[in-house]
Order: sequence, then C-alpha cells, then structure tokens
Amino acid sequence: MSTSLEKVIILAAPSGAGKSTITQFLLQKYPKLAFSVSATTRAPRGDEQDGVAYHFLSLAKFEGLIYQNEFLEYEQVYEGVYYGTLVSELQRIWDLGKVPVLDIDVKGAIAVQKKLVDKSLSIFIMPPSVEVLKERLEKRNTETAQSIETRINKAAYEISFSKDFNAIVKNEVLETACAEAEKLLIDFLGPDFIN
Repeated sequence: MSTSLEKVIILAAPSGAGKSTITQFLLQKYPKLAFSVSATTRAPRGDEQDGVAYHFLSLAKFEGLIYQNEFLEYEQVYEGVYYGTLVSELQRIWDLGKVPVLDIDVKGAIAVQKKLVDKSLSIFIMPPSVEVLKERLEKRNTETAQSIETRINKAAYEISFSKDFNAIVKNEVLETACAEAEKLLIDFLGPDFIN
C-alpha cells in the first residue's frame, strides 16, 4: 500500500452518538472526501445494499481476507460479527484523488491511527450522555431491547478510549458538532483541500 501522500479521516463513536450523521454532513459538503465502505459479516439491515452501506461478506470469506492480510484493521465487534477496513477500499479512493472517510468501530479507529500516525485524523464523537444514547437507539426501531442493552453496555467501554483520539467532538447540538468536525478536517487537510 502506497501511503506517501494519502491521508485518512476517521470518525468513531458508540452506536447512536451521531457519527454517521456527521460523516454524511462532511461527505455532502466536501466532494474531495469519499466514504470508505467497511466490510462486515453481519446481515444487512433494512434496505442496506452490498457495496454501499457495507461489503457484506460471509464469515469464511472475511477470515480468508484476514489470512491474506487484506485488512488495514479488523475487529470481532460482537460474537461472530467482524467489521474491517479493506486496504483495497482505501487504495480505490486514493486512486480517485480523494480522501477516505472511515466511519468505524473505536478499536478499529485506534488501530488505523497507530498504522497511519501522521496521515490520519481520528475524531471521537461523544454522546451527550448514556441516557440520550439509549433514547436515540430506541428511536431507530432497528434494534431489539437486548441489542440496545448490549450497545449501551459497550458504549461506556468505548468512551473510555476517547482520550486516545486526536480530537473529541461532543454531539449535544448536531449543528455545533458538525461545525467542530468540519474545522478539525480543514485544519488537518489544509486550505488547498477546500478549493
């Protein structure tokens, strides 16, 4: 993988903190950014399409790619459920002359940051509180009560890693959080990026 000039933007957060909304805001505003489609072994939800929301892979395929060192990072997030960032996905975006935006798991974000050090900007999206996080997950209507409880328990653990990120953006007011993330992005990529 050639990483001489390439940079990466990483956003991570507990589920329901608003990471995907902030990611979409940045992608819509800046055409030089491109969404890095992660790979996963979980089943599609709702109308998610393969290659758009995620690269949906079988467990055997995913583990084969691990063995072939095709992932920049990967994590078994839940029992039997992997998520990962394919090196080929980042290269595809760099080849287009764009900057990949990774919307990934907290541990995956830290792994990418350690590998790409000065070529990555990692932003942790902090929820206002665990209670607000629970409300947001319940409003989605995509999770079971047990799944929400699992995600809430995991959130406290993930928040403990926030200090390992380059920056923390608290998402209490969405517009403010988007503006803070945008400023961090421009400071990292430089003024030429927005021209």
